[in-house]
Amino acid sequence: TLAALSATAQPKYHKGFTYGGEMVQGFHAVPYNDVGALEEAVAEWSKTPADLEAEGRKRGVAAILMEPLQGEGGIVPGDVAFFAKARELCDDTGALLMCDEVQVGMGRSGCLWGHEYIGVVPDVFTSAKALGGGVPIGAMMARGQAATVFGPRDHSSTYGGNPLACRAGLVVASYLTKNNLLENVKARGEQLSAGLESLAKEYPDVLGGVRGWGLLKGVEVKDGYAAGKVVGDAMKRGLLLVPAGSNVVRFVPPLIVSEAEVDEALAKFKEAVSGLTEAG
Repeated sequence: TLAALSATAQPKYHKGFTYGGEMVQGFHAVPYNDVGALEEAVAEWSKTPADLEAEGRKRGVAAILMEPLQGEGGIVPGDVAFFAKARELCDDTGALLMCDEVQVGMGRSGCLWGHEYIGVVPDVFTSAKALGGGVPIGAMMARGQAATVFGPRDHSSTYGGNPLACRAGLVVASYLTKNNLLENVKARGEQLSAGLESLAKEYPDVLGGVRGWGLLKGVEVKDGYAAGKVVGDAMKRGLLLVPAGSNVVRFVPPLIVSEAEVDEALAKFKEAVSGLTEAG
């Protein structure tokens, strides 16, 4: 858990977990979708400093870990060229390409897994949250050499393989595949995008660009207005939303959401935005 917290580049999640003011060492963050910065970082971290070399040690890149679409970072979809370069760099250096599918996976993007959207095959990816339909469960999938790292008795967990959680995961997977849920995600996602884009045109002083995949969408809130305020006002009207980043309102409705429910959500959101302009 501490290493996973160290992997995020958001300092607010490090608070209270440092030792000597530091998190677990060895993680280096680069700007998302910046190919040049990624290339520079891999080149730099593939060099062994003189002091380590004197000790007979060698430094290299173990893995590149990314979300196919950044959730907490502001609903930012991964760029195809960026992920293609990451795959290339991993292949060239022997590093693993790892994807965090906890938020965007299990159909939320309109594909079963987010990395399908950007045409790369990771060596490892993680899943949780929607995997159990509300029952706590997490899983890690691996292929090739990455799948040989853990053997019997190498790693254990008190709740690993929990029968209830695993049964819930099987039921969710079965429902998702047997009910063609991805088609609903795509259709309702298009409806949500069209509605948000229409509202952004109607209220250009408050709302900006709309982005995201499937039923993971975000709309920018412009300077002078706070995403948290918009979320709070929407909640008063019975619409549950959540901020993403500093200036984005995030929409993550259930994958089974209906056309009528999306229309209702858009109407409530319009009321919240309209209230802000009247108050301003």
